[in-house]
Amino acid sequence: MSSFEDADTEETVTCLQVTVYHPGQRHGGMFQLIRFHHRERLPSSEVVKFGRNPNTCRYTFQDKQVSRVQFSVQLFKKFDSSVLSFEIKNMSKKTSLLVDSKELGYLNKVDLPPKCMVRFGDYQLLMEKEDGESLDVFETQFVLSPRSLLQENHWPPGRPVPEEGRFLSSCPPSASPTEMDESES
Repeated sequence: MSSFEDADTEETVTCLQVTVYHPGQRHGGMFQLIRFHHRERLPSSEVVKFGRNPNTCRYTFQDKQVSRVQFSVQLFKKFDSSVLSFEIKNMSKKTSLLVDSKELGYLNKVDLPPKCMVRFGDYQLLMEKEDGESLDVFETQFVLSPRSLLQENHWPPGRPVPEEGRFLSSCPPSASPTEMDESES
């Protein structure tokens, strides 16, 4: 059998492409442990964690303002659907996670749309899903954006405004949240 014939039977793989941006990325080194423009194949059962702790997170950000485990992404299949989907869960007790205009508190989760903006602190992550057929594996791929994803993709720059008209936060608008050990609080 030739390799051309094999190519016809090969399953396509669902891929989560993550384009990242942070205003201090040129000098901060926060993305130095992420391999860009490389597809990584993972088992479909894996819960992929993002944060600053390299012992528990597959993708780490070198930044004290990022929680040890900031959020997780997991693949699932909706009932009566052949298409795989991702869900995202906020794992940070200190920082909420914005998925498009939905604010997720600690342990809140939501299905990721096929294309969405995920934000926490000054981090911007554009997540795009490329559908595949395989139920056994999926892939991730990271791209570094040289400019703000909010401006480039015409996302609204501000946070959602609740019905009360003001946003309650434990940090003043100019301060960034800083993760502390649970024993420090």
